[in-house]
Amino acid sequence: MDFLKTVTGKAVSGLVALAVIAAAISWWQMEPATRSMLVSGTGKIVGWLLAVLVLPWATFFVSVRAGKFDSNFAGAALVFGYTAVEVLLLAWLFDWQIRSAAAWTFLVAGGLLAAVYNLFACDWIAERMG
Repeated sequence: MDFLKTVTGKAVSGLVALAVIAAAISWWQMEPATRSMLVSGTGKIVGWLLAVLVLPWATFFVSVRAGKFDSNFAGAALVFGYTAVEVLLLAWLFDWQIRSAAAWTFLVAGGLLAAVYNLFACDWIAERMG
């Protein structure tokens, strides 16, 4: 059994090393315009994700205030407001270029991800700090 583990481990390590080398060669051979587009898009997505993660915590006092209303409407309005701002930010980062089905799919998926995160974050903040 140890033999299989070592053989499997070496095979997997070799495949990972091969994939890294292939990716490095592809990156090196890529046209500068394509490389710039990939880096730019990735940076925008990472920046948006950071904004989604930080917004409820930076405005924790709003979640606490909404929690004091003891109303589901106040919490739902807060989560909807955060999510709407974040979806608009995502669309703006990509210059409002949402024309294809793939672009709409990613925008909706990002909005759903943000909504679920906002729901859990705001609920946790309202319970613990309110």
